[in-house]
Amino acid sequence: QVQLVESGGGLVQAGGSLRLSCAASGRTSSVYTMAWFRQAPGKEREFVARISAVGIKQYGDSVKGRFTISRDNAKNTAYLQMNSLKPEDTAVYYCARYNGANYDYWGQGTQVTVSS
Repeated sequence: QVQLVESGGGLVQAGGSLRLSCAASGRTSSVYTMAWFRQAPGKEREFVARISAVGIKQYGDSVKGRFTISRDNAKNTAYLQMNSLKPEDTAVYYCARYNGANYDYWGQGTQVTVSS
């Protein structure tokens, strides 16, 4: 059984920064693409970023240039560095594992709130 545990969310002022972490259980976690999504109240889930096992990165248009995804395979952990945060970044952030066909495991989410 794979478990993904997010941490690092919180309350921050606009313009501030936060770093989210996603710790994955399982020795084979490093071979999978890891991704971040977010969901704000009343809105659909939105793709934020993903990183392949070899470090190829993709970002959603709304976060390009402000967020950076990374991973430490030795620690089975993915990170999301969020800079220049805006109130519209407020959401629950989820990490997920991509198995090549779909996102098969999800974390419980961590709340990020950006005040204006």
